[in-house]
Amino acid sequence: MWEELVGTLRRWSILLTGLVLLLGGFTLGTHLYPPAGASQTSSEKLAAEPPSKPTAGDAGQKQIAPQQAAAERPRTQPPRPSAPAQPSNAASSDAAPSPQASTPQASTTRQTPSTHDHVAQAQPSPQPPPNDQATAQSRPAAPAPVAATTAGGGDAEAGRLVFRKCQACHSLDAGKNLLGPSLAGVVGRKAGTAQGYDYSPAMKKADITWNEQTLDQYLTDPSKVVPGNKMPFPGLKADHDRADVIAYIASAGGPKASTTTAQQAPAAAPTPRPGQTSQSPTGADIGYVADARFTLRSGIADGRMVYIGVGGAIDGKVNPVLTAVEGQVVQLTLINGEGAEHDIVFPDQDSKSPRVTGKGASTTIAFRAAKSGDFTYYCGVPGHRLAGMEGQFIVTARAAPQTLVEADISREPGDVSPPIGKRDPQTVRVDLFSVEVEGRLAEGTTFGYWTFNGKVPGPFIRVRVGDTIDIHLKNSADSAMIHSVDFHAATGPGGGAAALQVDPGGEKSMTWKALVPGLYVYHCATPMVAEHIANGMYGMILVEPEGGLPPVDHEFYVMQGEIYSDIAYGQHGSAEFSVDKLLNERPEYFVFNGSVGALSKLHPLQAKVGDTVRIFFGVGGPNYTSSFHVIGEIFDKVYTFGGTTTAPLEGIQTVTVPAGGAVMVEFKLDVPGNYTLVDHALARMERGLVGVLHVEGPPNPDIFHGDVMPGMGH
Repeated sequence: MWEELVGTLRRWSILLTGLVLLLGGFTLGTHLYPPAGASQTSSEKLAAEPPSKPTAGDAGQKQIAPQQAAAERPRTQPPRPSAPAQPSNAASSDAAPSPQASTPQASTTRQTPSTHDHVAQAQPSPQPPPNDQATAQSRPAAPAPVAATTAGGGDAEAGRLVFRKCQACHSLDAGKNLLGPSLAGVVGRKAGTAQGYDYSPAMKKADITWNEQTLDQYLTDPSKVVPGNKMPFPGLKADHDRADVIAYIASAGGPKASTTTAQQAPAAAPTPRPGQTSQSPTGADIGYVADARFTLRSGIADGRMVYIGVGGAIDGKVNPVLTAVEGQVVQLTLINGEGAEHDIVFPDQDSKSPRVTGKGASTTIAFRAAKSGDFTYYCGVPGHRLAGMEGQFIVTARAAPQTLVEADISREPGDVSPPIGKRDPQTVRVDLFSVEVEGRLAEGTTFGYWTFNGKVPGPFIRVRVGDTIDIHLKNSADSAMIHSVDFHAATGPGGGAAALQVDPGGEKSMTWKALVPGLYVYHCATPMVAEHIANGMYGMILVEPEGGLPPVDHEFYVMQGEIYSDIAYGQHGSAEFSVDKLLNERPEYFVFNGSVGALSKLHPLQAKVGDTVRIFFGVGGPNYTSSFHVIGEIFDKVYTFGGTTTAPLEGIQTVTVPAGGAVMVEFKLDVPGNYTLVDHALARMERGLVGVLHVEGPPNPDIFHGDVMPGMGH
């Protein structure tokens, strides 16, 4: 009997277990998710209440209480104790896309710029301090006479702030094309017809007439409305931002509206020189930093062994398609993600990595994409390729040089004022203009720079000992911040900054006397000082000794800085400043003259065999010390820390320069080739810190005799 009962239970055990699980799940679900009509908690009732009256441009959107909106805003800028209050939009966080959106950026306060095929490279307004709770209905009057609203519900004054960072690329003056076309009178105009602007074929073929509706559609998703843009930006996802910037363009962008445009000084908008390209001159390509870089991690997906992309456009993709241009140097890092032994093989490029064993182990290989075609890469460990570790590697034929489409904020190294020589002391007037612009940080990536005179570093100032410097600092009316300047060469409170804190739209001046000769840094000294410096507000001033410096053939101006962006190095898009990374001293980028490739691809240093060279080198910082070195050269003379009152050191290989410090180095060029400027903390090359001195001339086998290997950038 007992054995028969046990047998019956065994036969029905699966059914009984299933019934118990079903009943348990039903009971638990009823408890956690009560049916409609059940009582609501106080927070649920609050969420169900109708939204409060929306502000202009926010119709139909739920409004967050001002106190809550202020608490949710990231504070990346310090309060401005006497600056005019900045408008805010209390509902801005409602419309912000999630960080997991398709564009690889963690912050939505800027949008990726287009190539200027777009109609308005619109940007959301800067975030105000937490105590600024003004809604769109109570914004202060605009400095420029623009209409308050339009029929579409947009707030033109808010749109002025959204449009502010686009001024580096677009003008509202009729006929004034910059990197992008003039937007004067764009409403009612057919796409691709602005006079004197070279549009892309896609925009020329777009059969669109711009009005509020088509502008809104385009700004929502430019690549969808006009496929084939050179570099389409992801669009403005917040309805109120689109409405506001359209209202501003419509009201301020007419042919007669040039006096109301926010561009108040020519220096505020860096413009490209005719024929300027993003490609390096012949012979000045660089081999120390790869042209194409990828990181792959081994892992398991859909039950298969795979490679998974890490960072950039391939992030999270399984066996991603890797691309390069014929002749480019490709760098690939392989990370072991799960512990099994792996490698990676590019058979058609004759390249294979060492094997990585153990979770977290990694290896890096570099090779030149020697031929174009459609190839494969795979894991060479037996069985792993069949198990799924295989992807596509496409090498295209060498592309034609591309026109630089982002605003180039990098100061050219040869932009140095001429030597003073022998003269008596005098009063020298110096005009500085602080302006905030959106500019090129790297290929496909922009950043909101704060600058002196629209470039990074600021202008090279040259005086002689005994001169009186009459400094005039003007702050752009479109700045969001107070700005100032502190001269390390000045003796007095704040190096002048105590007398030169200038509100947006204001101007102040003072004088100081140059007492000690040498090379000095100057920088903005408005709290948070480190933030202002990190965003690009630094430069150098040379106080020449009496009689001047010894003559040389070339003088170059180079400064090192750090960029603390919210998005990771190499990711495309519009990067925001990250105060957390600044305070933790974790920059994403190290740069010479403001941007990646500034002194290698855009503006390499140029000289000839037999020339003598002087480099004025400084570190803006704000945090890191540099070990400045020129690969392949020895410094004949080094004016330590920029001083000229003591004899220079001779025969130096590498020189230490602290943040806020400077040095002058001199050397003669004996052999042609490319000489690479680096900080000898060489890992920083992988974050953009590299420059090139390109030397032309006949070979000198008595000093250097050997075949320079291709692909090394020499």
